[in-house]
Amino acid sequence: MSTRLVAPSLLAADFANLQRDIDMVNQSQADWFHLDVMDGVFVPNISFGMPVIQAIAQYTQKTLDVHLMIIDPDRYIKTFADLGSHNLTVHIEACNHLHRTIDAIKQEGMKAGVALNPHTPVSLLEDIIQNVDLVCLMSVNPGFGGQSFIENTYSKISALKTLIERKKSNALIEIDGGVSATNAKQLVDTGANILVAGSFVFKSGDPAATISTLKEKIS
Repeated sequence: MSTRLVAPSLLAADFANLQRDIDMVNQSQADWFHLDVMDGVFVPNISFGMPVIQAIAQYTQKTLDVHLMIIDPDRYIKTFADLGSHNLTVHIEACNHLHRTIDAIKQEGMKAGVALNPHTPVSLLEDIIQNVDLVCLMSVNPGFGGQSFIENTYSKISALKTLIERKKSNALIEIDGGVSATNAKQLVDTGANILVAGSFVFKSGDPAATISTLKEKIS
């Protein structure tokens, strides 16, 4: 049985009741917490600062999966390790020396991930795929929650799965953007391992039940 995980994205949580939403995820069937960090430069939005992330990390009881949508992520690798991140994912488009960045993440004791924007081909991972623990395919344009899923993502998953198998990599495939109960099963059937869900979970009437529904769809 392949790894099949659900990672609610706290970007879509109610920031005025953040501890309540964190407690809900802790008690739910979710596997990971997903945290999108945006700088207003690499993407046209700003999300969490360090004090908020530090507060979040104190309460999360599950894997903290941090996705850096920022320029020059190397400056903050140690900071995110010290804050309690378990996984740290950087964008291939933001890294001039990706191999070095991945090594630096691992040296801080974290799992290393690489994210690709919708227009970026998976073939660019040819020489790094054996070094990374996960690949995050953006299935919407990064920067804002609640966008529509980009259908071309399925063919990218297939191409990435083929590359992983050919290179004998252990990298997991994460999908971020527009994930719902409608496409969850097809995503994992195509080869995805981790589904990040933000608005679909937190904007639903019963987020914990919605997480359970997602888990059922992919089990």
